[in-house]
Amino acid sequence: MDKLAARGVRFTHSYCAAPVCNPSRAALMSGMRPGKTGVYDNNQDWRPAIPEELTLTHAFRQGGYFVCGSGKIYHESYKRLEDWDDYMKNEGGMPKVPKGQSDGVGGIKFAALDCKDEDLNDWHIVDYCIDQLGKPQEKPFFLACGIHKPHMPWNVPKKYYDMHPLDKIELPPYKKDDLADVPPAGIKMAKPDGDHAEMIKTGRWKEAIQGYLAAVSYTDMLIGRLMEAYDKSPHKANTAIVFWGDHGWHLGEKDHWRKFALWEEATRAPLIWVVPGLTKPESVCERTVDFTSVFPTLTDLCGLPTPAHVEGKSIRPLLADASAAWDTPAVTTFGRNNHAVRTEGWRYIHYANGDEELYNEATDPYEWTNLAKDPQYAGTKTELARHLPTINNPVAGAEKSAEKKAKKLLKKAKGKD
Repeated sequence: MDKLAARGVRFTHSYCAAPVCNPSRAALMSGMRPGKTGVYDNNQDWRPAIPEELTLTHAFRQGGYFVCGSGKIYHESYKRLEDWDDYMKNEGGMPKVPKGQSDGVGGIKFAALDCKDEDLNDWHIVDYCIDQLGKPQEKPFFLACGIHKPHMPWNVPKKYYDMHPLDKIELPPYKKDDLADVPPAGIKMAKPDGDHAEMIKTGRWKEAIQGYLAAVSYTDMLIGRLMEAYDKSPHKANTAIVFWGDHGWHLGEKDHWRKFALWEEATRAPLIWVVPGLTKPESVCERTVDFTSVFPTLTDLCGLPTPAHVEGKSIRPLLADASAAWDTPAVTTFGRNNHAVRTEGWRYIHYANGDEELYNEATDPYEWTNLAKDPQYAGTKTELARHLPTINNPVAGAEKSAEKKAKKLLKKAKGKD
């Protein structure tokens, strides 16, 4: 990954549109925020809410591109293969954790496996993309490679665990009673009595972090394979790369694990761009951007029209000059009308019930001191609140879901008569 970043622009303040797999991916691939589509969670089928005509793949197919991909691009429960000219249909499975071996702590799943690199499905997902990069293409192409890891379970070959010995593992910055100044809505998201309480109880915090790092190292190996194929590809000179992750991850910070929150660790995710003839090697951009920018930036770079429905803004100026002026904050949504606004200096969180959090990122990078109730920052809150999304549509498919539940209840009731 470091070698990939050295080829172009690495963003230090890049944020997902939603700290959940499904809505994050739906937002990036449609250019629309969760509040516009109504897709807020993993259990929602995004397809009825986002017609094929509104997707990034459609924009490129309309522009004459061959559009192909493999792995996890959209949330896997809701693939729509007809959006693609070609898509890998069978990526294989995952080795099982042997009986008697621990598979983690509660819902945090991790295990060192006695298996080969190629026994995991991500290996085959990358194989598909290596093949596409190496073959002649009759048309310009759009290639998406959806590597699962480091998504849980962090089950990877043992050698990747060995890269991170337990006695070298450091716990993340942590403050006891960190949630004391966090409002009820934030604590509800953190669920401190869940994963983190179990981690402390079992004493396996460092083991879990080891599992996460092992999965990252396995992913790093796969990216290395892809970059080797890119370097050998006949298409290298005119093929741009965008590397992104769908959300961040907590490893116990703020008594929280996983994503599912509006703090820095859950919302910040990797973003690297390599564009031949535009980006400069080893560039680092500290401007705040979010992933609704990916759709319009790609269409901009490829000379395609950006559809009117797209809410994001092209970051092409930052690709050309990483220090260019930029006044657009990043916005992340988790659930209906819960938003975080992130500028280079501040994070402002506004929950649907009116609860607030405000953090000075320059002096408080770990977000330990909530300034939302301090009167001297009222003006700062007002300024940041101007960027809160004004469209907060109802949950997509909620009516249909309620109708299904009602029918099930009615059926059960009739069965008891």
